[in-house]
Amino acid sequence: MATGPATLEQGARVKPGRVSQRSVWSRMWANRGMYLFMLPGVLWLILFAYVPLIGNIVAFQHYSPFIGFRASPFVGLDNFREMIHDPDFIMSLRNTIEIELLQLIFAFPAPLLLALLLNSIISERVKRAVQSIVYLPHFLSWVIVIAMWQQVFGGAGFLNGLLVNQGFHTIDIMSNPSIFKGLVVTQTIWKDIGWGTIIFLAALTNIDLQLYEAAVIDGAGGWRRLIDVTLPGIRGIVILLLILRLGTALSVGFEQYFLQQDAVGAQAAQVLDTFIYFRGIQSGDFSFATAVGLVRGVVGAMLIFGANWVANRFGEEGLF
Repeated sequence: MATGPATLEQGARVKPGRVSQRSVWSRMWANRGMYLFMLPGVLWLILFAYVPLIGNIVAFQHYSPFIGFRASPFVGLDNFREMIHDPDFIMSLRNTIEIELLQLIFAFPAPLLLALLLNSIISERVKRAVQSIVYLPHFLSWVIVIAMWQQVFGGAGFLNGLLVNQGFHTIDIMSNPSIFKGLVVTQTIWKDIGWGTIIFLAALTNIDLQLYEAAVIDGAGGWRRLIDVTLPGIRGIVILLLILRLGTALSVGFEQYFLQQDAVGAQAAQVLDTFIYFRGIQSGDFSFATAVGLVRGVVGAMLIFGANWVANRFGEEGLF
């Protein structure tokens, strides 16, 4: 008789867990269609995002594809020490940081400004027409975009042809290293400003209209409504996008710079993405290129966690 109550107590302790576990599996089974729909994306993420992380071991080896991971000699941090003293890496890092700073100053707020402008347009027909026009460049590949810019601003392009016909001197835009960083930022804004406005327009629609009505009653003008109602209403999404942007701060892109590097030279156009390609794929220095990519990823993760911590310290939700 002494064991009876103990057995009942153990059963009572186990049953809630079992019920909870069964309820979880039952809910998963009830929503099996949604999980099945998610399965291709999860598999893609595992195969192409997580499994390749194993290859980072190459950064600590003198890797040769002919002998594989196991036979390649382990060199510790030699690749990272070489990276610090490599002048091409320093040049690529400097170009990447300078371009990213220009992107943060000019390209990042550009979709927000366009969204605010579109949101102020009363005519829905005009708004939709402008949206369709500014969205279109996003769906063009960088090959087409660079070709279009070359036809307009190149040495034999439309702009210089027009200047020559009017008796003026030609302007060197597409092959001028001194203005290349400003050029690529302008290209990025032209290509992606419309696409970036989608998130900001969605955030603007979530602002309670009663706040604007109360501001009007209090005598607030257009600027005061913008500062006191609109910007605070979308502050959370702006901070979220900024945190995500900092995660890719050292990855400004590949095609845009690769396609224009021959015209302006590596001194102006070589960034970390193109540097990794030339050093790893063309030169065959896989270990060094992997070390650069690993450092870039670690720095990006540190920037995300740091920016998120700062956002939380100031009372914002952040990313997590």
